[in-house]
Amino acid sequence: MRILVYRADSAIDLWAGDLRAALPQADIVTWREGEAPGHCDYAVLWAPTPAVLEALSEVKAIFLMGAGADAILKHRDALPSAPIVRVGDAGMGIQMAEYVTHAVLRYYRRFEDYEKQARRGIWQSLPLPPKEDFTVGVLGAGALGSRVLAALAPFGFPLRAWSRTPKRIDGVECFNGRAELDAFLRGTRVLVCMLPLTPDTANLLDRANLSKLPQGAYLINVARGAHVAEPDLLTLIRSGHIAGATLDVFRHEPLPAPHPFWEEPRITMTPHISGTTVRGESIIQIVGKIDALERGETVADVVDRNRGY
Repeated sequence: MRILVYRADSAIDLWAGDLRAALPQADIVTWREGEAPGHCDYAVLWAPTPAVLEALSEVKAIFLMGAGADAILKHRDALPSAPIVRVGDAGMGIQMAEYVTHAVLRYYRRFEDYEKQARRGIWQSLPLPPKEDFTVGVLGAGALGSRVLAALAPFGFPLRAWSRTPKRIDGVECFNGRAELDAFLRGTRVLVCMLPLTPDTANLLDRANLSKLPQGAYLINVARGAHVAEPDLLTLIRSGHIAGATLDVFRHEPLPAPHPFWEEPRITMTPHISGTTVRGESIIQIVGKIDALERGETVADVVDRNRGY
């Protein structure tokens, strides 16, 4: 069995080394631009170029090093016919639950206001909003979104979720489809974006949709930067309609130095760390799925190319 490993950064050698340790019987090869990889049975990739994909016409399956498929599906014309298999949770769910819970509680308990007071030498308690009015809505109720909702449940916030297709989640008010998006947004005080990036969800959080959130709402984005129309968000924050945003993802990463987000104190930014891939757990998933395919079995987490995830 021959497996090709590709990613454009130095982590390629770490992934290849871990795969060799997990599959000592396999020939693990790394591929760099300009090389001829030869025949491979499987490929393990992250953010491949069209040149990489065009060299994989004979592979049985392509495995991604993360949960998102947008970086490969944007090269649709170069994709081989083999199934594309993404990583499931693999340790990312708990990280995202920690991140989102921290951000929600920071807004609800007004820690940002207390930080400002402390810098001015002010000792004063501040009133909290009624918890029943502090509804948290999660856009995207897949495995990761459901994990975040479960983490928030013990705090007693009203919870709601929006998904493309109908879902039922205990203790969560569920909405689905474009017809119910407006109602979902209008009743959401803290909007958490956890959607996959597809042509349908790109720029979904533009001025029109963000304006449907109630006055003084908050945005938390741990999905993809392209979901947010950045100038629109900035306008709504400066107008006061959006009280603040916690952003972990951006259209261009690293965020360029002259970007106006750097100068806006109501935007909290982190460098795409809300749910980093746990390599060890991902390798276990990938190896298990390769073994299953070799036995002629089906595997989970196969990307639906039409849906984009």
